[in-house]
Formats: sequence, structure tokens, C-alpha cells
Amino acid sequence: MRRNMSTDLSHKQSTAAMALAAMGVVYGDIGTSPLYTLKEVFGGHHPVPVTPDNVIGILSLVFWALTLAVSLKYVVFIMRADNRGEGGIMALTSLALRTSGAGPRQLWWIAVLGLFGAALFYGDGVITPAISVLSAVEGLEVVTPTFKPYVVPITLLVIVILFFMQRRGTASVGALFGPVMLFWFTTLGVLGIAAITRHPAVLEAINPAYAFRFFVANGTIAFLSLGAVVLCITGGEALYADMGHFGRKPIKLAWFSYVFPCLFLNYLGQGALILADPAAVQNPFFLLVPDLLLIPMVLLSTFATIIASQAVISGAFSLTRQAMQLGYSPRLHAVHTSEREIGQIYVPAINWMLLVAVIALVLGFRSSSALASAYGIAVTLTMMIDTILAFMIVRTLWQWSWFKAGLFLAAFIVVDLAFFSANSVKIMDGGWFPLVLGFAVFTLLATWRLGRVLLNEKLKQDSMPLDAFITSLEYGGPYRCEGTGIFMTTNPDGVPRAMLHNLLHNKVLHERVVLLNVIMEDVPYVAEASRVEVRALAQGFYQLRVRYGFKDEPDIPHAMDLAGSQGLTFDMMQTSFFLGKETIVAHHKPAMPLWREWLFAWMFRNAGSATEFFKIPTNRVVELGTQIEL
Repeated sequence: MRRNMSTDLSHKQSTAAMALAAMGVVYGDIGTSPLYTLKEVFGGHHPVPVTPDNVIGILSLVFWALTLAVSLKYVVFIMRADNRGEGGIMALTSLALRTSGAGPRQLWWIAVLGLFGAALFYGDGVITPAISVLSAVEGLEVVTPTFKPYVVPITLLVIVILFFMQRRGTASVGALFGPVMLFWFTTLGVLGIAAITRHPAVLEAINPAYAFRFFVANGTIAFLSLGAVVLCITGGEALYADMGHFGRKPIKLAWFSYVFPCLFLNYLGQGALILADPAAVQNPFFLLVPDLLLIPMVLLSTFATIIASQAVISGAFSLTRQAMQLGYSPRLHAVHTSEREIGQIYVPAINWMLLVAVIALVLGFRSSSALASAYGIAVTLTMMIDTILAFMIVRTLWQWSWFKAGLFLAAFIVVDLAFFSANSVKIMDGGWFPLVLGFAVFTLLATWRLGRVLLNEKLKQDSMPLDAFITSLEYGGPYRCEGTGIFMTTNPDGVPRAMLHNLLHNKVLHERVVLLNVIMEDVPYVAEASRVEVRALAQGFYQLRVRYGFKDEPDIPHAMDLAGSQGLTFDMMQTSFFLGKETIVAHHKPAMPLWREWLFAWMFRNAGSATEFFKIPTNRVVELGTQIEL
């Protein structure tokens, strides 16, 4: 009995600790939304007139946006659609691609939707640091207008420091994120309660009738206001994306027990302040703060926005690695920043690309209000894609009836479409930026995927059947030298091109030949018991299949050690790896448009080496080059 009580207590403590950690990673983006949401609603490009009815109506919209789009859609429904515990757009796409009875064209559209949703994440990764840090530093203008000329320079300094810190990783400061965000949400709630006590009528905003009346009374202005209200739910998709790090239960616990109440209390407090003083719409968040605490609040806000930005940047690194392992991105150099957490990586190319884009945004827009026009469009599109993919999952994998699945789709797609439609009017005012960036990233990912498919088909066409080649060795063949030759190949049933070139030029074959085929599964992790599969063939040949999930860390030497349990042992000093080094050249009749072939050739030429990606010892590698026309 005591043991059960002790176990329950330990489990509860563990869940609470994970919930605290989740606050520092999962809720940074949505947790900093109060900095600019109501400011944009009442003072942005399409300002809502400040009247008591309008303020209560907007607060009602904020509450129900958080309830429907975040609490019900992501926390209650979509978080149930986990891919072996993992969430995120890649996991959701992988699940949707398993739909039974789907034709090739339907599967193609599912893949395109998921890929475009992933591409839009990079737009979010650029805008979040820019708008959140800018909005925090703009608090200095509330202290004194004298600081106004220094807002952009200070913002740029903070952002540059943030991105230069990425190579050091977050292990040393990550432990602070949870407590800091706990203090942040506590501060939000306390500030909100203090203002609510002076104007408790704002509590009526929980009644959806006020949101309905706001729409009836204001028509077009009410519709356009959704483009600003949506800012309160930006970052909501992170609840699902980070599920694999913390688990469903801690994320739900943190959201319902603390984050959601503190967030909405702060929105209510800002609304109460605006009702008391309509001039407060210029910056209702910082005007909630007592004068003596303004500068400390600016510092706390800046730290909170750094944490929010860090989570998005780390998410971009993680998404890039998943794209690489699923075959949607060329191999990029990645640095592991923690010896204990394999998920903590730093991708220099992505880091510097994001930094340049963020600096360009800050210099181009120069204020959080101007940047708000660019924000929202990528988030609403991503949320709409999540809804469509989730509908496919509940209909086919969960076997919901058409009626039940249709209710699910209708309930959430209406909300998504309303927010997206309201944001679409902001495309010319800055909303074009995340769309252009998203389409550019989508083009790169799709081109790489198509190019790799065409390349593998070409290699397969030019390959000799392996069984026929092995049979021919029974009648004599090349000289067999000592040691083991490992040939990496995507087609384990054919003779690798590198082997044919080695025979052509060196006219030797190792005593033992291993055809190494690495398979990337559409699951997050593959158990070590299922990692390797060894098949012995005639004439000293072996097929070695190694499987990884899209969040696993490829490590070929470790996989070779695992193969020992199946009778295939290696002496690394007697083993050579033969890798093909293909060069793509233009074809007079290319299989894809010429510009895409040039783009793929450029990406292929600049891709990272397989040696580094798979952790193969460099002194044991032989690369054999060849030219290929697609």
C-alpha cells in the first residue's frame, strides 16, 4: 500500500516537473502574445473603435479563439493523433499517409499538404523572434519616448546575440526556461487580476453572446479584427509539435491549470484598462504595469521573448533534421550541442539563414504593429493544414463515421477559414513575406524529393541484378583481396555503381562484400532490436539493412556492432567503405523542368557528405565518382 502511494506521489511529481519544463519550451510563443494582440486589435491597420461593447466583444473572441483553436482542437483532439508519442506536422503527415484505400493522387496531395505546412514553419521561425523581441523592447517607449530611436538597434543587438548563442546549445540555460516562464505567466495573471478588480464587468466576456453581438453590430470591421485576434493563438500548434519531448499529460496539465488562465486574465486586465482609459490602446500591456516596475518588466518581457524565439529556432533545427532523414532535404552539417540530449542540435546553415531573414524583417518593418501584418497568415495556413490532415486520420485510421468526422472538420475548419480569410487581406501589407518564404522552402524540399526519386530510378535502371552477378562469380571472377568492402546502396537487390566502378578500375573484389542499405522509416524512433537485419548470400556477399526513425541519430559504426549479434562481425581496420560520388549533369530531355534540374544539381553538389551524416570513419572511406544524366 505504501509502495503504491509512493509510486503515485513520484509519478505526480514527475508530471509536475515535466509540466514546468514544458512552460519553458512549449508555451513561449503563445505566452508572449499578450504583448501585441490587443494593441494590434485597437490600434493596428484595421483598428476597432474603442467602445465598451467592442472591448467586451473582442475579449470574448480572444477567449473563444483560445478555447476552440487551442484547447479543443490541439489539446483535446489533435494531440491524440500521435505517431508513437511524437507530434508535429511531419508526424501528422506520416499518419495521414497511412490512410487505407487512398489512391496515389490522394497520397500525393497529403504529402504536398504536409510538406507545405512544414515549409510554412520556417516563416514562423523568422517572424516570431522579430515581432516578439520588438514588442518587448518597445516597452521602453512607455518608460519614456526618448528611447524610441533606440528600439530597433537594441532589438537587433538582442537578436544577433540570440542567434550567435545557438552554437553553444541551450543545455546550460535551458533549466532556467521553465521557472522564468512560470514567473512570466504568474506576472501576467497578477497584472490582469489587479486591473479586473477595478473593472469586473470584463468577466462577462466569457459569454459567447458578446462575440456574436460584436459581429452583428460591426460587420466588416469585426471580420477584419480576426486578423489581429488570431495573434492570441500564434504558437498554439507548438503544443502538438513538442509532444514528443514532454508527453501529452504534462502539456495538458500546464495549459489548463496555469497557462490558459493566466493568459486570459491578462487579456481581461488589458481590456479593463482600455475601458477605464481608451488612450491605453497605444500599448495596453505595458501600461498595466506600475511605473516603478516598468523597466524590470521590459527586461522580463525581453527574456520571455528570447525563450519564445529559442523554442522556434530549435524547432526549425529539429524539423530540418527530420526533413533530411525523410529524404526531403539534402544533408546539412549539424552539430550536437548536448552529450545527454540527442535531440539538441545546431544547424549552422539554417541558423544564419534565419538570422539574415529576421534582421531584414526588423529593418524593413521597424515596429511590432507593422510586423503584425506579416504574422498570422503562415500560422492560420498551418492550422488549416493540421485540421485537414487530422480529418483524414480520424476518418480512416480511427474509423470515425462520415457524420462524426464531418462534424470534427466543420467545427474547426470554419474557425481556421475565418482567421485565414481575415488575414488574407493583409497579404499586400506584409503577409506576402511568410508566403514567399514558405513557397521558396517548399520548392527546395519538393525539388530535392523529386530529384532523389529520379536519381534512384536512374541508378536502378543502370544497375545489374545482384543475384545474376553473384551467380557469375561461380564461373570465375576478379581477384578477391583480404578484408571487407562495404558498399552503401539504395537498391540492395542490385549491384552498386560504386562496386562496378571499383571492378572496372581496380579489378579486385574483397573476400567479404556487404551491401549496406539504410532505410528511413516514417516513425520517430526504431527500437534497437529492430535496427539491423543481416542476410547472408553466396560468394561472401551479405545484405545489411539498417533502419532509423526520423528522430533517430544515424550511426553506422554502432549499427555494425549490432550486426554482430546476427553473425556479421567487423574489424574496422580491415573494412573499407565505398561510396558513390555522383555528379548531376544536364540532359537534353530532362525528366523535370530545366530550372528544377539546375536547382537540384546545385543542391546535390552542396549537400553534406554521407561520411559525416552516418558517422563513418573518414580514414576508411573510398569515394568513386560518376556523372549521371537525369
